[in-house]
Amino acid sequence: MGKKRVLVPAKEVDLSLVQYEPETVQAPHLTGFGFRLLVRLIEAPLIGPLLMNYLKKENKIDELLRNTVIPEEPMFKPEYPPQEKEPGVVELDQDGRPEDRVESALNCLPHYDPADLWESSSAPFRYWKIRDYAHAYRFRKVTPSMVAERIISIIEENGTDKPPTPLLITFDAAEVRKQAAASTQRFEAGNPLSILDGIFIAIKDDIDCLPHSSKGGSTWLHEVRAVKKDAVSVSRLRSCGVIFLGKANMHEFGMGTTGNNPNYGTARNPHAPDRYTGGSSSGPAAIVASGLCSAALGTDGGGSVRIPSSLCGVVGLKINYGRSSMEGSLCDSGTVEVIGPIASSVEDAMLVYAAMLGTSPANRISMNPSTPCLPTLSFDDDTDALGSLRIGKYTPVITLSFEHDFIC
Repeated sequence: MGKKRVLVPAKEVDLSLVQYEPETVQAPHLTGFGFRLLVRLIEAPLIGPLLMNYLKKENKIDELLRNTVIPEEPMFKPEYPPQEKEPGVVELDQDGRPEDRVESALNCLPHYDPADLWESSSAPFRYWKIRDYAHAYRFRKVTPSMVAERIISIIEENGTDKPPTPLLITFDAAEVRKQAAASTQRFEAGNPLSILDGIFIAIKDDIDCLPHSSKGGSTWLHEVRAVKKDAVSVSRLRSCGVIFLGKANMHEFGMGTTGNNPNYGTARNPHAPDRYTGGSSSGPAAIVASGLCSAALGTDGGGSVRIPSSLCGVVGLKINYGRSSMEGSLCDSGTVEVIGPIASSVEDAMLVYAAMLGTSPANRISMNPSTPCLPTLSFDDDTDALGSLRIGKYTPVITLSFEHDFIC
């Protein structure tokens, strides 16, 4: 086990030569009271982690995860059907700079009137949009460092050790201050990187973001999988000046739709703390809905961005597979899961999406996607710019019938 074990791709395996070699599992075989007692011990605060670490060590689980390489791409990838260019859209250059794509997205938005920010000042709560922050920064009404101090104070007041509302799994106040100070200096010099400069964004715990580890909502994954660089989507946002607040809570390994996490606590719905956020991107949706961040990145395979966004009253976008890179996420080799933005408004989701956009050349060849585009929302009052825009398209679905009337 000291060397890397590289698994042979399935198409190269000679099944006539395959021999199954059962592994000896060093674990107790229990039923009834003995089994219930073991579960209680595993769930115990001090004894549980020690017991699980012992079982993992005896069965060489850590060594297996560290030393096994599976150099095989998914067997099937979705393919984009041929389609005509939609009216009222702006095409984006996925090979260009993220900052330029964000500028193109900015030109798609309606005219910005800063007075709108204060017209609803009597409302109990109002989300600040990305352009609200950008306007305040540019006119020296506030600095990224000032906003950072306010956010840090709220997080620390909420508590970092088993807080009642555990929005973040990993948080480093010094790192946030460092990023905010660099952004503040850019604004003072009159050189912000983009409209996203100084904007605070949280990253789901299954997406790599230095200097934080990626635990996937677990207590041990970071021990066997080191984070060496930003995920591609995070790197693109960083080049636009985004300030990363930390790694947001999630349903452990994304294996659930409630957001319930026994390891770090369950993120509560900001609109109703006695209710779930939905999952698995529970932390990203909750932190946006609470108003701490303008946006967040989540991952979605079966609703993990869309479900918590719906339950928390914010905007979640599951982009088409292959529109952005999954490199640097825990699910970077599947054909279902994607990284998608969560924001308090459609326009903010558009800006973040434009920054993170760009698939790999291999996916572009195999999937033949159309040129990515955004709708033009910068329209006159008497023009319905969205009237002819298709945001979804149904195609024939094949269903398979089985006995007992089950439908797949």
